[in-house]
Amino acid sequence: MVEKVTKIQRLPYEEAAFDFTDARIQECKKLALGPSIVGQPRALRSLQMGLAIQKGGYNLFVSGNSGSGRLEAIKESVERFRSDTSLLQDIVYAYNYLQPDSPVALTFPPKEGQRFSDAMELFSQKVALLAQGRTTFQEKATELLKTIEKDFNSPSLSVQFSHIHSDLIRQASHIQNLTDEQLKKDPFARKYRVNLLVNHSKTSKRPLIIENYPTFSNLFGTLDDKADFAHLGLHAGSLLEAEGGFIVINAEELLSEDGLWDALKRYLDASALALQADLLVKGELRKGQIRPQMTKIPVKVILMGNEDTFDALTEHDERFLNLFKVSSQFDFAMPSTDENIAKSIANLNAFAEKHTKRKLDNSALSQLLRYSAWYAESRSELTTQFSQLYDIIIEADYWAEIEKKDTIDRTLILKANEERDYFSNITELRINEEILNGEMLISLTGSKVGVVNGLAIMDRGASSFGTPTVITASVAPGSEGIVNIEHEAGLSGEIHDKGLLILEGYLRKHYARTFPLSIYAGIAFEQSYAEVDGDSASSSELYALLSAIGELPIRQDIAVTGSVNQMGMIQPVGGINEKIEGFYRTCLTTGLSGKQGVIIPIQNVRNLIISYEVLEAIREKKFHIYPITTIDEGMRILTGRPVGIRNTKGNYSAGNFNFEIEDRLRKMYQAVTSSRS
Repeated sequence: MVEKVTKIQRLPYEEAAFDFTDARIQECKKLALGPSIVGQPRALRSLQMGLAIQKGGYNLFVSGNSGSGRLEAIKESVERFRSDTSLLQDIVYAYNYLQPDSPVALTFPPKEGQRFSDAMELFSQKVALLAQGRTTFQEKATELLKTIEKDFNSPSLSVQFSHIHSDLIRQASHIQNLTDEQLKKDPFARKYRVNLLVNHSKTSKRPLIIENYPTFSNLFGTLDDKADFAHLGLHAGSLLEAEGGFIVINAEELLSEDGLWDALKRYLDASALALQADLLVKGELRKGQIRPQMTKIPVKVILMGNEDTFDALTEHDERFLNLFKVSSQFDFAMPSTDENIAKSIANLNAFAEKHTKRKLDNSALSQLLRYSAWYAESRSELTTQFSQLYDIIIEADYWAEIEKKDTIDRTLILKANEERDYFSNITELRINEEILNGEMLISLTGSKVGVVNGLAIMDRGASSFGTPTVITASVAPGSEGIVNIEHEAGLSGEIHDKGLLILEGYLRKHYARTFPLSIYAGIAFEQSYAEVDGDSASSSELYALLSAIGELPIRQDIAVTGSVNQMGMIQPVGGINEKIEGFYRTCLTTGLSGKQGVIIPIQNVRNLIISYEVLEAIREKKFHIYPITTIDEGMRILTGRPVGIRNTKGNYSAGNFNFEIEDRLRKMYQAVTSSRS
């Protein structure tokens, strides 16, 4: 059987390049769509359902990345429900004559709470004056109270009025024993005042409260222990302020304060509020025994957090899904349909009109959409995190001011991005300088055995860049298998550990068919002292291992990325653009040879949105991209040798890299067998 040799395919410039054409921008503009929440149909539908259902437990958790428009979507969705004020009520706390440390909660229709509070304030003042008359106090105070009773003829108030009547009798006896000076200082009349904690006298819509800094006091309110009477020391928190409406709470901040999440769950279980104090430690009062009565507080609670927080609550809190039955998940990307492009353009133009001095021309919009696709890591998608694009517009407007331009065009958008790179690339420059002066041992020309240039991503704040990393492998006969040196040093994550285990599976399937795998191999990331995780380097590690086993020199001018499965199929990875551009800049620093390039998974071609500088190098054939589907294809590029095929007996014929690898593995087995006999 003869191997059919196919030509190694470099990615042509036409397939590497990607842009939004002026013609498409013009066509999408014709749709004349206005700015709106775009690309989140699932999230918006779930928001509508969760906000509409009033049954207990139908609170919402809104998840997604910051900048994806979550808060604006919540505000827009809530607005449709704010006109129904039927759930609103005023809440008044009054003195509890039977249990002074437990203020009484009274509820009123909107505006009535204010009227009752004013009436009781005036009653308190008049009672204090009537006390000066002493002998006529009880009679005149009782007449005043009856007037208020007639004005507020409510069964819910009758018990409170009855207690006040009884207290007036006691106070009549009490003041007889006081001197004039003592009477002036006695605060007894202030107990008749009430504390209007929730006041809807001027409310025309259901409230929407945004609580970005939830604490016990911010959420549940506080108690002032210096007040003359307990009910007058109560201060409302944001949950009371949201009575009858909606409250949005930052989930990560909520969980950061010990005990606060449990306190919120207790509120949600009871649908009523127990006010806490600033004396509160882990949900319990340190001193004082003030325990306000609870009252029903209809509030729709909306937690807003990231996916990790949602997953953690789902996994570790069995009650979470019963209390937050609706999940609104905001996606980080959306399909780049004409409609979504048109809405994106409308949002970008609206932002520029509101926040900058200049308009965006079509070339600027084209470049912004290209960056949108870059953030989404897909040519067929756009980012929903408009805040990223808004920042570029703001910075481009700054450069337009510097360069005295009247509009924001493509060159200014590119300038803003170039300046960002310049501000944050010191670390990358230092690494490339270390490569250039030999401090970091890496070769970008020639061939070596057991050495591969992998590609890694390094993050610094909001920026990230790709950089080559040397991966080496050494082998000998043995039974230990593949030793992950990073793991032994405590620098390997679980996903990276899994990738190393897959390599053994590949060797068994492809080579050790008729004999046991007898190998002792060590794989390491050289001059790397940070934790390694992820499996995007697993193909690079396999190439280094195969090279070491077969003693096959592999090219150093080609860097590699891609994960691999046990079948030898190459799988896509993230950060492909940063990796390609990072290796290109390293090659540019040390000198382009015209042969340098990168091997990438063929699936990642759809993710390529690389810089114009790299594209120009590809056009001029100074830099190359090799999309592949299998390890065999990658080894063929790296070794320059044919793959080989098995004959009818299942053996490779000589003259190809697979024969050399299998032959060496067989000899290792024989060496191990001989040493045992």
